[in-house]
Amino acid sequence: MSVPPSTLSQLPLPQWAYVPGLAGEDDADHDTLWQVKILVPPAFRGYVPARHPALRYGIALNDRGYFFEAQEILEAVWAAAPQGGRERILLRACILIASGNLRLRMEKPRAAARLFGDARAELERRELHKQAGGGDGFADSFPVAALIEMLKVRQARAALSKADWVQFGTITRL
Repeated sequence: MSVPPSTLSQLPLPQWAYVPGLAGEDDADHDTLWQVKILVPPAFRGYVPARHPALRYGIALNDRGYFFEAQEILEAVWAAAPQGGRERILLRACILIASGNLRLRMEKPRAAARLFGDARAELERRELHKQAGGGDGFADSFPVAALIEMLKVRQARAALSKADWVQFGTITRL
């Protein structure tokens, strides 16, 4: 699942990466995030399409180091995802990973490790691995097993550093 250049050029990146608690830093660039959040429907029918622009944008934000912003966009997509659906489970894991990445940037490695562990537990849920019919949903195209392995490697480290953040694009073309 790759983000086409045209989508990213139409959806501006935030002006800065917000990190809560940094002295002198402005709040998040909510105006830019709002331009993407309005693309999310009140509810997705059946599944979240892997090619939905807000979903792809949220994943791209994480991979570009906009962790707080990625979390905000992915939470909006999660809220519209079908209750009990496979995409909802996967989105929750992605939100936890973005939050863990943010904690690494905030130099809170233990909190990040806990969030990565929670994400891994979500990814290992049996419901996520059940086959669906359509094939074009987010959970149908996402390499869950590869992400689980990446999280296992992070959890095996004695201590995490800022360099240990999880990038979705390293496991697939996102």
